[in-house]
Amino acid sequence: MSLFKRGEVWWSYRYIHGVRQQQSTGTTNRRQAETVEQKFKLEDNARRHQLVEFDSNLTVAALIARFIADAEPKPHHLFQIHALLPFFGDVAVMRLHKGMAREFRQYRHKQKTIKDSTVNRALSVLRHILYWAVDELIIPANPLTRLKLAPERRDKRKVISLEEEGKLLVAASDYLRRVIVTALDTGMRRGELLGQDWRDVDLSRKVLAVTKSKTVQGEGREIPLTHRVYQLLLEIRKDGGAVFTYKDAPFSNIRKGWLGALKRASLRHIRFHDTRHTFNTRLMEAGVMQEVRMALMGHSSGSRVNSIYTHIELPIKREAIQKLETWVATQKQNAKGGTVEDRENESVSEVSPDGLAARSGSSGTSAP
Repeated sequence: MSLFKRGEVWWSYRYIHGVRQQQSTGTTNRRQAETVEQKFKLEDNARRHQLVEFDSNLTVAALIARFIADAEPKPHHLFQIHALLPFFGDVAVMRLHKGMAREFRQYRHKQKTIKDSTVNRALSVLRHILYWAVDELIIPANPLTRLKLAPERRDKRKVISLEEEGKLLVAASDYLRRVIVTALDTGMRRGELLGQDWRDVDLSRKVLAVTKSKTVQGEGREIPLTHRVYQLLLEIRKDGGAVFTYKDAPFSNIRKGWLGALKRASLRHIRFHDTRHTFNTRLMEAGVMQEVRMALMGHSSGSRVNSIYTHIELPIKREAIQKLETWVATQKQNAKGGTVEDRENESVSEVSPDGLAARSGSSGTSAP
């Protein structure tokens, strides 16, 4: 007997590969419970022999809904799903084929002028969802396996100038300004920044530890703080929780605030990820060695050089950050036409935590 009552509801207890499984039948009626349990056993047997009972009416929209509910999707998955649903939503998964990817590309290009790389990102997410469905035994095979994506032109990476940085910081709201300053002075990825916890910030040593890295190799790296990042963290420090918050709550999406700040500052289109490239470029201009730059940024390409970056000692990293601050101060003085003595004095100190010429009352109230 494998049916037992828990309260008033019948539960099914079964063993699969020696592991005990328990599942509610959702009914108080014994006969109905036996019918439900028989269905459970048939499903168990199908999984044991890798047989999938495929729902021929399952639409892409329904599959995406299950993916969102069960797969813990990342923000970029959710972002691309908005582009996928209008075209694929009502299509039955069994009718998907590679030719529809070409039709989707044409559909997107007719809507507005976008790059092939943008369409590639959306198709990659769809393919990922289908692979997930195969793993979950929802569908027997991925119809977009070995789908060839359009070749992408490699764009020149943008570097944010000090002038653009100043305009951006003035136009950004307070919560976003803190994120931007930290990104420019640490080279951290967006996910690393928004996932940063106060437990991993050591203000006494002026160091933060990256704990939520995109890559395994990037986990646990330490980054010394510049003077302005130290000051802004000192002003908002707490005993625990997320470092960067909006209305005292953690947030995961800064796209709206970022685009709004660019518009108010009348700047060209810049991706938030360009702050990371800007940090790397400024370090390079300051004379910091490649291995040290990689150590600070948590690069991981599998190369021999990158494989040793975790052995860069903290004092060397501190020296690199000092070089960065000196370089930035020198560039600012050169832009102002200061004297050599002025530049030497300026290199000792740093600007306010809110950045260059932060206007009082300039912060907005837009949501993340």
